[in-house]
Amino acid sequence: MYFVYIIFSPKTNKFYIGSTDSPESRLKHHNSGATPSTKSGAPFWEIKYLECLLDRSAALKRELEIKRKKSRKYLEYLISSVH
Repeated sequence: MYFVYIIFSPKTNKFYIGSTDSPESRLKHHNSGATPSTKSGAPFWEIKYLECLLDRSAALKRELEIKRKKSRKYLEYLISSVH
């Protein structure tokens, strides 16, 4: 089981999209400051959206699909659709 996730940092007011097989471990990694692209938002990242997919290939494909939208409005739409 793989996941596409969207995290948000209120510190930087930015979203980050990724995929993983372990969302909680990945969040800890982002919040540790070990990931250069999310270091500025650490330690305040929080998971806002999770989408479960069958395998890594499907998760990567979906991650790219979301990233290609390049729209904050779309990310907010996805997040609001799960609440």
